[in-house]
Amino acid sequence: MSRFLFVVPPLTGHINPAAAVAAELTARGHDVAWAGRPGIVERLVGERPRVYECAGPDHLAGRPPQLRGLAALKFLWADFLGPLAEAMAPGVAAAITAFRPDVVVADQQTVAGALVAERLGVPFATSSTTSAELTESMAAMPGVRNWLTGLLRELRERIGDPAATYDPRFSPALTLAFTTPELTGPYTAPETDLRFVGPALAARGSARGGFPWQWLGPAPGTASVLVTLGTANTDAGGRFLAESVAAVRARAGRLRAVVCDPGGLLGAVPPGPDVLVRAELPQVAVLERMAAVVCHAGHNTVTEALWHGVPLVVAPIRDDQPVVAAQVVGAGVGLRVKFARAGREQIGAALDAVVTEPAYRDAARHVRDAFRAAGGASAAATHLENLAATPRRPSRDTPDEPPHSPHREGRTCPTVNGSPSSAPRIRTS
Repeated sequence: MSRFLFVVPPLTGHINPAAAVAAELTARGHDVAWAGRPGIVERLVGERPRVYECAGPDHLAGRPPQLRGLAALKFLWADFLGPLAEAMAPGVAAAITAFRPDVVVADQQTVAGALVAERLGVPFATSSTTSAELTESMAAMPGVRNWLTGLLRELRERIGDPAATYDPRFSPALTLAFTTPELTGPYTAPETDLRFVGPALAARGSARGGFPWQWLGPAPGTASVLVTLGTANTDAGGRFLAESVAAVRARAGRLRAVVCDPGGLLGAVPPGPDVLVRAELPQVAVLERMAAVVCHAGHNTVTEALWHGVPLVVAPIRDDQPVVAAQVVGAGVGLRVKFARAGREQIGAALDAVVTEPAYRDAARHVRDAFRAAGGASAAATHLENLAATPRRPSRDTPDEPPHSPHREGRTCPTVNGSPSSAPRIRTS
């Protein structure tokens, strides 16, 4: 059997697909460990995973809610993903030293996994949890693309192998894309063994038993919709959520909505048969009963909806969401509205269309069929097994740190831009 080390950021949407693949590998008898933040990994993976603690925050913090477009992208890389890579690098190196993985599975935006693995000569695969990197989304912005390329080059010089030349967001050996071309449309990628495996769905922490399923009982003539802005936008979506609720209530008897509001932005919404507001949801299970989804075009939510053949109304906010929203429209599986401007009229009209016009559901079912044929977590696990069976080249380097216990070994945080990082540390339970 083989050993697989998953290197993940403190972001729910990036850990959930990895958790499904890790569970499949474990079921096949392989040994799996994680490098990241223990608190969030344990919450999402469960079953007391083996976690090597890396320095860094437990979530994306400090980004002003109003940031959009290029400003949001630059903040993401310059103020979060770049510093995160440097903070995690010592912990990743210690994890590789202690665990001795046959393969490192590095999240595409957690480049510490790729860069440290390349420096130590360990094979690694890329876990691509969003399809945005498979498009030429920066083709019209060469200055931004060059800036990002420079940032990645500087990271490589500090924590990777300076002699390497490939894009660290794409492993030369294997990139697992949790989607299919039926959604992405035309795609591009640097030299890599690109494998489309479709969504990898795992059991979630929110138990089915904690949700009032009776509320979704039979309601003839009434379609159920899910309204959610994910877990990374709890500070930005109050107005949009309120307008979505108003759109549904204007269609009482025709629509009812389950609304996910983890930040409590809606306050005390009056109870009723048409709107149910919850701080958290067993989303995959809820989607089985939905006729449409209103969301931010987060990749996980979009692919989970389409896994069930459910069409969408998407209102992208920032990051990869405009790219994913364009894919939704291009595939004919939904409509796009403007997050900052759409009111109850526009949201309601879009919902009317995707719920009542058969073309949207037919297209969503076409993508659903492609997703399920791609194999999901099972296919991803097989590709990783094949990579682990490939003869390994000798290590280029060896960390000068001694091996540590495989459970939550804390690492000191390196300096970022010349000063010590102030990333919080997780208390060991």
